[in-house]
Amino acid sequence: MTTLLIHNAHTIATLNDAGDELRNASIFVRDNCIEAIGPADSLPKTADKVIDAQHHVVIPGMVNTHHHMCQSLTRAIPAVQNAELFSWLTGLYPIWAGLQPEMIYASTQTAMAELLLSGCTTSSDHLYIYPNGVKLDDCIAAAQEIGMRFVATRGSMSVGQSKGGLPPDRVVEQEDAILKDTQRLIETYHDASHGAMTQVAVAPCSPFSVSQDLMRLSAEMARHYGVRLHTHLAENDHDIAYSLEKFNRTPTQYAEDLGWLGDDVWHAHCVKLDDEGISLFAATRTGIAHCPCSNMRLASGIAPIRKMIEAGVPVGLGVDGSASNDAAHMVNEARQAMLLARLRKSLEAPQVNAEGKTIFGCDTAPMEMTARDALRLATRGGAEVLGRKDIGQLTVGYCADMALFDLRSLSFAGGAVHDAIGSLMLCASAPAAYTVVNGQVVVSEGQLTRVELGRVIERHNQFAMQLAAGH
Repeated sequence: MTTLLIHNAHTIATLNDAGDELRNASIFVRDNCIEAIGPADSLPKTADKVIDAQHHVVIPGMVNTHHHMCQSLTRAIPAVQNAELFSWLTGLYPIWAGLQPEMIYASTQTAMAELLLSGCTTSSDHLYIYPNGVKLDDCIAAAQEIGMRFVATRGSMSVGQSKGGLPPDRVVEQEDAILKDTQRLIETYHDASHGAMTQVAVAPCSPFSVSQDLMRLSAEMARHYGVRLHTHLAENDHDIAYSLEKFNRTPTQYAEDLGWLGDDVWHAHCVKLDDEGISLFAATRTGIAHCPCSNMRLASGIAPIRKMIEAGVPVGLGVDGSASNDAAHMVNEARQAMLLARLRKSLEAPQVNAEGKTIFGCDTAPMEMTARDALRLATRGGAEVLGRKDIGQLTVGYCADMALFDLRSLSFAGGAVHDAIGSLMLCASAPAAYTVVNGQVVVSEGQLTRVELGRVIERHNQFAMQLAAGH
């Protein structure tokens, strides 16, 4: 058995049910779980490994609920820098058709390195394109080497352009092959136990790239095996128009018809979810992966996150693919979620009194999203969306997943002296000094411990040039 002590932290944001924020406190870890948390003088002073945290703010490891890690290879492609969703996709599908297994491994490690260095400890990935012998196994192997907790979703596309879908026919798969491989992956890799490092979810790509039959059969398979379901939904106006034209249903109605609502389902984006959709999602506890940076990058709109949360919809954060965000920094994603929610509020009609006059003043309504709201989305919110009851907060018995940020860094200057937790979300997005996953230190003093970052980047860049040149 091994032990880890986070000793005498400046501030710990536990994100527990009571919302405790502790000063001069420690966390004692045995193997992969938190054994004790509390005042530094009441906990052990020694362990197999001790991290002196007197100048650090400690938070639960953040949880990324939506990503396309292979897209790290196609960041900032000039032809689609200014495109919206559908034209962006049609511009990139031909490039992605050249993906090779070693490219998937390299891009997954690059994406995970960026996440870990930003304090994210758990990530899902939605790989939905499988050319040239690519397998989801490539992503899982990369995650195991770098040390990230991983929800690997078996994505798929089966309806090409010849059948009215968006992707070219050469990048879609046969549906029986999709289902067979999905079954193989679940039986091989999915772990439902407490502290599981690898889980598998079933994830047909979107209403405009798979058939209704595949959606139904995928839901049946997922529920047979007790795994989760994931897809894209209601991302922008074109997405809504496609659903109405092809199915004569709103995206939420379409999802409901096919068995895609429930507490074992989470949908990415939902920017254009209407009031009926929000009510149905809340009633069924269907989750949402909110991806603010991607939604801004592709001009998709501003999701009504506050309305969703108040209605009772589970909401977590996602960085989305690195070709639509061009970054994967979870602190920055939480900060953008907070700022975008505030912008949405400013665009709404002003408050009026009984006489119809505009109400002025700064105290007429609570802020749309606070710094602590944003941190909760990035931690507990994401854990709930992924159906995890063992991560997302710093509590005895939970997995030892946490991130430490050095308050002496420039990002915190003038902020941490007032509010260490608030400044993490409000000030410039800082890198993690330490990231701990399942009790293992995978980032130490700002450096990855499992892989050599320079070599990962060099290999990744070679593959990025190769992929673009082959198009």
